[in-house]
Amino acid sequence: MNPHIERLKLIFIAAFAVLTVGVIVWQVGWIMPARKCEVEQHKWWDSGQRVCAQPVLISDITGRVITDKKALAEARAAIGRDRPPAHAKP
Repeated sequence: MNPHIERLKLIFIAAFAVLTVGVIVWQVGWIMPARKCEVEQHKWWDSGQRVCAQPVLISDITGRVITDKKALAEARAAIGRDRPPAHAKP
């Protein structure tokens, strides 16, 4: 067989193997944790640092209270927190 064809065949097989490993690493390292974080845990996924973070209400940081009950319920539902925090006053 022609040695150029044999060498080209090995190059294509090596490229296919490297790309396959790259896709597997991408799926296991970024896609699967992102899906688990966003869909199952209802949190936010930061793909740059690969961190699953809990969303925080601005009112929790600033200490300002949302006085409208409907707005408070909508804000909590948006971040996946249906109950008030333990330190909050009723």
